[in-house]
Amino acid sequence: MPQPNLPSSLPVGSLSSLAQVAELIGARLIGDGGVEVRGIAPIGEAGPADITFLANERYRKALSDTRAAAVLLAEAVPSASFAQLVVGNPYAAYARLMAHFYSTPRVAHGIHPDSRVDPSARVGIDPDIAAFVSVGAEAVLGDRVTLQAGVRIGAGVTLGNDVNLFPNVVIYPGCHIGDRVSIHAGSVIGSDGFGYATERGVHHKIPHAGSVRIEDDVEIGACCTIDRGVLGDTVIGAGSKLDNLIQVAHNVCIGRGCLLAAQTGIAGSARLGNFVATGGQAGVSGHIGVGNQVQVAGKAGVTRDIPDGQVVSGFPARPHRQELKAQAALARLPELRERVADIERKLRGDD
Repeated sequence: MPQPNLPSSLPVGSLSSLAQVAELIGARLIGDGGVEVRGIAPIGEAGPADITFLANERYRKALSDTRAAAVLLAEAVPSASFAQLVVGNPYAAYARLMAHFYSTPRVAHGIHPDSRVDPSARVGIDPDIAAFVSVGAEAVLGDRVTLQAGVRIGAGVTLGNDVNLFPNVVIYPGCHIGDRVSIHAGSVIGSDGFGYATERGVHHKIPHAGSVRIEDDVEIGACCTIDRGVLGDTVIGAGSKLDNLIQVAHNVCIGRGCLLAAQTGIAGSARLGNFVATGGQAGVSGHIGVGNQVQVAGKAGVTRDIPDGQVVSGFPARPHRQELKAQAALARLPELRERVADIERKLRGDD
C-alpha cells in the first residue's frame, strides 16, 4: 500500500514531539507541543509516551481515565487533562500515524540465487525477490517490486511499480497488476472461473481466454481467489480493498474505492460501482449491477440490481429499513398465531 509522504525530519518509527505530529497530520494542537511521544496505544492502555484516539463515541467515557500524552479528536474537549490533536477525521489521522511509527522500511535485497527468473522476463530497478520465487517467460516486473518466498508469476504477467506480493501468492499467465498493489499470502489471481456447459449429463469445461486486471493502489487479503474472464477481463478498480477469503468470479467488474469484507462472494459477470461496501459473508448474484456507494450488510444476498446509494440487508437483499420492519413482524408471528387461533375458537363457539 502507498505510505504517506513523511517530512524528512520525521523518519519512520522515530521519537517525535507533539508539535511534529500535529504538523504531520494537519491537526490543531491544544497543549504542550514539546512533549515527546513514541507510539500509539488504545485509550485504556496508553501511557505518557503514547498517543491514543477517539473515533467511536462509545469510548468517550474512557477519556477521563486515560494516561495518554495526547488524544486524536474530531472536536476539542473543554478542560481536558491531556493534550489534544484536533483533526477532521481522527481515524484517518490514526492511520497516518500508524504508518509513521510502525511501518518497516523496505530493503531491496536483489534477486535471491534460489529463485528462478526466466531469461526473457524484464525486472525493474531495486527488486527484492526472495528464495523459491518463479517468474515466467516474458513477464514484466516494475521498479521496487517485492516478491516474497514461494511467489509464482506466470508467463506474460505484468507487475507495476512498488508491488508487494506476500508468500505463496500465485499470479496466472497474462494477468496485469497495477502500481502499489499488495496481495497477501496464499491468494490466487487468474485461475479459471466456474464455467461449464452441461449436455446429456456431462459438464463440458468452457476455456477461459480472458485475464485479470488489478488497477493501482489495490490491496487484496490472504487466501482470496480472483478468476480470469472467459472473454475479456475480470477487473478490480483502483483503490479497492479486499479482506481475506474473498471469491471474485469470472468477468466481474469491481469499481474504484470498494471495500469488501471477509467471505464476500461475487458471482460471474456481476458489476459493482464505485465505493461499494460489503459486510462479511455478503453475496452478489451473477449478471446484476450494484450501483455506486451501495452498502451491503453482512450475510445479505443481492439477487437483483441495486440503485446508487442504497443500504441493503437480508436475503434477498432489500432496503435496510424494509428488512428491519420485516424482521420485527417475523418476531411477532408466534403471538399473532395465538391470537388468530383464539379468534377461530371463539368463532366456532368452543368457549
